[in-house]
Amino acid sequence: MLKEKLLSHLNSVEEYEQTPVPKSQWKGWGSFIGMYIGEHTAGTEFVIGPLFVAHGVGAADLIFGLLVGDFLAVLSWAFICAPIATKFRLTLYYLLEKICGIKLTAVYNFVNAIMFCFLAGSMIAVSATAVGIPFHLGMPSLNQWLPNSIEWVVIVFLVGIVTTLVAMFGYNQVSKFANIAAPWMILVFIAAAVAVLPKLGVTSFSNFWEIAKTKIWTGKALPGQSQFTFWHVLFFAWFVNMAMHIGMADLSILRYAKKWYHGFSPASGMYVGHYIAWIASGILYAVFLQTTHNITQFSPGPIAFGAAGIAGAVCVIMAGWTTANPTIYRAGLALQAIKPKWKTWKVTMIVGLITSVAAIFPALVMKLLEFVALYGLLLMPMGAIIMMDVYILPKLKMKSNFAEYFNKSLNFAAMITWILTLALCLFINLYFGMEIFFLGLPGWFIACVIYIISSLILQKLTVQKKVENEVEFIS
Repeated sequence: MLKEKLLSHLNSVEEYEQTPVPKSQWKGWGSFIGMYIGEHTAGTEFVIGPLFVAHGVGAADLIFGLLVGDFLAVLSWAFICAPIATKFRLTLYYLLEKICGIKLTAVYNFVNAIMFCFLAGSMIAVSATAVGIPFHLGMPSLNQWLPNSIEWVVIVFLVGIVTTLVAMFGYNQVSKFANIAAPWMILVFIAAAVAVLPKLGVTSFSNFWEIAKTKIWTGKALPGQSQFTFWHVLFFAWFVNMAMHIGMADLSILRYAKKWYHGFSPASGMYVGHYIAWIASGILYAVFLQTTHNITQFSPGPIAFGAAGIAGAVCVIMAGWTTANPTIYRAGLALQAIKPKWKTWKVTMIVGLITSVAAIFPALVMKLLEFVALYGLLLMPMGAIIMMDVYILPKLKMKSNFAEYFNKSLNFAAMITWILTLALCLFINLYFGMEIFFLGLPGWFIACVIYIISSLILQKLTVQKKVENEVEFIS
């Protein structure tokens, strides 16, 4: 009986995968503010903050780089993603199907889902470092790629099961989970960081800055780590969620918003989550390095436990879940868009399994900065395509939604744009030495130009062929 009720509830979950979200389901500020705080005060923060310390970011570079970078990210959500989300109220995947055609969208959805799985997997791994504390689990090191024990694999899978179950019940449950967890988590972040400051020698507010420059963000990278600057921090803060805002993945989330200006709600996640939490977790890691004499072991769970006890460990577990939950949800939507007849909850369950397998590899955590930069770069061209298709093509007397309008399964202009943009970004990286953290900005403009030019050529040829076929049919 319980199984039947559960299946009935799961089958009743309606996520409007191929229809606009009805007005009765639109949501206000509260739903999005809570979700974004929960998602961005999360497991990634226990990794990214310490990695900035490991990469030798200076104190001033961190403070001001985050301030500007987070601001640019909020503007990207508010003025690029949200207006399109509330105009059409469609998932990213269904809108892409109208523009790019079902064939290219299927490839994109698969790539997108896999990248989401890897991101969620890294967060499950972060939670596992806390779950493993009572079992004296051996933690991975900064340079470790493979799992180091069967205990690690088992704990990762257990965390993955719980995370997947929450995501299977749809957006409403994901949002509720984040709203419950978020306020408590940020308090633990702040309290833990303040509590350990005396261990670094901070005795008053007046000497904090001097300690910050000499013992936390020293400007000197740890052995084996590259050196980061102000520009690394700014562009990383801006582009860490490039796939979500500039890449338009959050069309699937913000389509529920009552107004476009609810696109400013990610500010809660950027400044409460990324800004405060990255600073706080960096402080915790600095204390960890001091007490362990710069050990290379990297374990968010024990780091938080050492600072805030059980509350810190539980915070790491919850933080991993609140990132993994919406990420698995998004991945489920991406795969479900390939096969619309599949039940969303079943697809999400499959995604959860893939995510849990990926999570057993510590490299996802240790190389998280590079991974999220690559992830955003891979998906960014599609965001540029949508932007140009909605706003620019009609002004140039071209048709939006090419695949739907001309009844095509493949938009060659979009395909060329995606492939050529990534190829040119790779060329810039290899030939000019531009690091992956910075490639998103020139890449976006490159994608815009390529899509406009290729669409102009393609639509002209398509219309010409259509006219020729009509003349031939009449004659």
